[in-house]
Amino acid sequence: MFIPTTKEEIRKLGWESLDVILLTGDSYIDSPFVGVSVIGKLLIKEGFRTGIIGQPDINSGTDICRLGEPGLFWGITGGCIDSIVANYTASNRRRMNDDYTAGGDNIRRPDRAVIAYSNLIRKYFKNTKPLVLGGMEASLRRIPHYDSRTDHLRRSILFDAKADYIIYGMGEKTAVELAKKMKSGKETRDLPGICYAGKEKPEGYIELPSYEVLLKEKTAFIDMFNIFYRNNDPVTAKGLCLRHDNRYLIHNPPASCLSTVELDEIYDMDFERDLHPFHKNEGRARALETIKFSISTHRGCYGECNFCAISVHEGRTVSWRSEESIISEAKRMASHPDFKGYILDVGGPTANMYGFECEKKLSGGSCADRRCIHPKVCPKLKPDHGRQISLLANLRKIKGIKKIFISSGIRYDLLLSDKTRGEKYLKEIVRHHVSGQLKIAPEHTEEKVLQKMGKPGTKPLLEFVDLFNRLTKEAGKEQYLTYYFMAAHPGCKEEDMKKLKSFISRNLKINPEQVQIFTPSPSTYSTLMYYTGMDPFTKDKIYIEKDVIKKEKQKSIITSKGTHRYEKA
Repeated sequence: MFIPTTKEEIRKLGWESLDVILLTGDSYIDSPFVGVSVIGKLLIKEGFRTGIIGQPDINSGTDICRLGEPGLFWGITGGCIDSIVANYTASNRRRMNDDYTAGGDNIRRPDRAVIAYSNLIRKYFKNTKPLVLGGMEASLRRIPHYDSRTDHLRRSILFDAKADYIIYGMGEKTAVELAKKMKSGKETRDLPGICYAGKEKPEGYIELPSYEVLLKEKTAFIDMFNIFYRNNDPVTAKGLCLRHDNRYLIHNPPASCLSTVELDEIYDMDFERDLHPFHKNEGRARALETIKFSISTHRGCYGECNFCAISVHEGRTVSWRSEESIISEAKRMASHPDFKGYILDVGGPTANMYGFECEKKLSGGSCADRRCIHPKVCPKLKPDHGRQISLLANLRKIKGIKKIFISSGIRYDLLLSDKTRGEKYLKEIVRHHVSGQLKIAPEHTEEKVLQKMGKPGTKPLLEFVDLFNRLTKEAGKEQYLTYYFMAAHPGCKEEDMKKLKSFISRNLKINPEQVQIFTPSPSTYSTLMYYTGMDPFTKDKIYIEKDVIKKEKQKSIITSKGTHRYEKA
């Protein structure tokens, strides 16, 4: 069943009105990979009449008014991707295409979608029910943050949207509890995983430097972000508050990670794995090509790459589904009328983080003074690929499945640290789960740049390449590695890109095409470096490339074929 998106669909369900109305910057795709779909389905399962409006027209009341007014709250998300990141390239050019928009033309997602939709609601519904922000855009912009579009430090999106709450992180548990408390008239501001505005700071909460101070002092912004980042673990986090003018942003500690049982319940819900008929006449949504027949096995990432927002949004603790739940989803998938026998991915933020975590972290929370796998894999993590080997073997036995691909990418330093099953796991991948190319993301090869990225050095990269090539040769297959690299990351100069090019040519013998220019997305350490021009851990000055032409030049250094003449910077 689709979440209803028209009055007619509401009547067919026997509902007279809705408790919750969700708005999203995407066309409505009913999939377990789409957060707003998961939240909507879960609310319905818990007894709340829920509707959804995909990409409402912000220039009229036609879309925003078509479902009426909710009885409990409006839920607002910019979509699966932050709207500024979705709408603009790293070079600040408008993107022509949008994978989450029916038809593919990038003409329906407004900039700062969360703010635009909040304003739209208040325009047509005066003194309405609470506005609750969620999803990637709200989650990563919940604190004062650098905005690449304006090259400015913006305040919490809660205040710019004039909203009542932010649900940050993955949000399922918090959204349901919020609805229950609203329905029963109970206090809602004590919920974990929410932010709200208050006139006084709660007792015991850590007070961060005010927004006004952050605008003036970049070192204060670094201090603020470090405290914020360290207080994102549900086991150890304390509440935070930060003054904006005469009000405080109140940031409650995060909600607890979902257990395996809770994750199974979510992914066992029935999803259509399709674009809602309301949008289909506008064309296909390209995102479906990837997510329609893919399976999510786990959440969270202990990689903590400095340029990645996953650790802030999904968390640094990895939680996973049971093998039984994943097998059940694969069987349902195999019976889908559109299924051709190919599962395009089985994984998560990184494929090989399924089924193991640091016991110390699970009981005592993330370490404040170290990371799980950088600069090297912590001995307490104890990587074990055994569960994923078993899972993939059992998935291959399901009738109707011809091939299962691993497209999420593999963290090779983690694989090499598993001395018991790491090679066996890669052997299984090479023999059964490669579509011709396997993704890995070294991002760079120069140590000083890798250190700023929070990525491993070249020794494990070359060791993994040799192992992959050997196992591929033994399997008698013609398969290759696809490498992802990044240009213009903080600390990276043209000379570093030239050294990267030399390393690639000498050791990998490829001409890479998968090269992206660093994008300063909200609430990451790399963006903190980009804005302040400082290493956030030492406060030493670092080189930042902000000139668009020079950023493009850094990229061209390793994508160009043949001889390239470099001008002096």
